[in-house]
Amino acid sequence: MARRGSATLTDAGRESTDRPRLWPVFLSCLAAFVTIVAFSLLAAAIVRSLYPDLSERAVFEGLPGLLALTIASSTAFILTALIASGSATPASLRLMPGSETGRTLLLMVLGTLALGQTLDSLTALAGLAQHGNMVMIRQALAQAVGPDLFLAVIIVGVVAGTAEEMFFRGYMQTRLVQRLPRAAAVSITAFCFGVFHLDWLHGLLALALGLYLGWITELTGSALPAVVCHVINNALFTILTASWSAVGGVGINIALAAAGALVFAGCVIWLCLARPTVPVEGAWLSAMALRVWRRLRR
Repeated sequence: MARRGSATLTDAGRESTDRPRLWPVFLSCLAAFVTIVAFSLLAAAIVRSLYPDLSERAVFEGLPGLLALTIASSTAFILTALIASGSATPASLRLMPGSETGRTLLLMVLGTLALGQTLDSLTALAGLAQHGNMVMIRQALAQAVGPDLFLAVIIVGVVAGTAEEMFFRGYMQTRLVQRLPRAAAVSITAFCFGVFHLDWLHGLLALALGLYLGWITELTGSALPAVVCHVINNALFTILTASWSAVGGVGINIALAAAGALVFAGCVIWLCLARPTVPVEGAWLSAMALRVWRRLRR
């Protein structure tokens, strides 16, 4: 009986060691928030010194302020994720290829864009298009032309999209799913993702997007597809906002919302049916990375 009890205690201790505690994850969220505030204050001081002739409101509600604050928050997310994970290796943040293929990755991107259009049209139909911090973001991006637009695509699209996925899906969800059911881990991560946007409307939209990105992360076992989807979504949003005005009219928004919902549902169903039972060796992203690496070595 003593041996059996010892074995049970040993197994329990091993399980406790393998399953990380939850409090460091939420402490990391607090650390990320504090770091964002500190870096944002520094970025604000730098931008203000670069544009002394403009009013403070004009600076921070314009493109320079948006880009500076985006860099500040992105840097905070990346540093927090790397420090909290305890390793700079891609595997620690699930930034390694999973079971995605070229076709499923395309469906994931299409689903992201369809979901975004549906949410955008529903926001307009609800009469909330002129509410929240999205109005300021759109007004700032509308100023971007030429090199400024290229810079905005890089910062808002590539940098911000990658940084947010590294922290939320790469670090936070990866740690939560080791301790909680997948649905709970995805939901908690998406909720925190929404809260960090510091605006109830923008936060709700981010929550919906976060649920989808969290789902595809668990579907493939990798955060890379979520990074790709987030980057493309942000980059396309930046380009469209800078190039065209918002879509108006009840009829066209109803049509866009319905079409987006149908496309999104179709993508989700297709991904569920195409879901592999085990990770695919030589997945699309890893095959592409291998080809690039071989060319660089030549």
